Amino acid sequence: MVRRIDNATRIPVPGGKTIDEYVGRVNSGDSQISIAHMTAPPGWDEPAQTPEFTEYTLVLRGTVVVEHDGGVTEVGAGQAFVSEPGERIRYSSGPEGAEYVAVCLPAFSPEGANRSDA
Repeated sequence: MVRRIDNATRIPVPGGKTIDEYVGRVNSGDSQISIAHMTAPPGWDEPAQTPEFTEYTLVLRGTVVVEHDGGVTEVGAGQAFVSEPGERIRYSSGPEGAEYVAVCLPAFSPEGANRSDA
């Protein structure tokens, strides 16, 4: 069955980043997948996490910096990256900020992100 999604739900997060979820647990009730449009200000970062989901990220503008066990990967506009479940990662944005689309399988949930306190 076709479902049109007319708008996103803005999910509040600290640090000035915006998350507009189009498909997922909050906006559409989908637990299998989430699709969100993110905008992060220059120099934004968040705590490390060890998600229980695969995350596919397409960078539209700016740079997303991904810290992981293998080092640090900078992902620029027109590039994408994939993080696997159980992989410890930490996201931040470059000096110009970042705009990106994140797709999570299964859908993102705060509990499933397993964010660290520090």
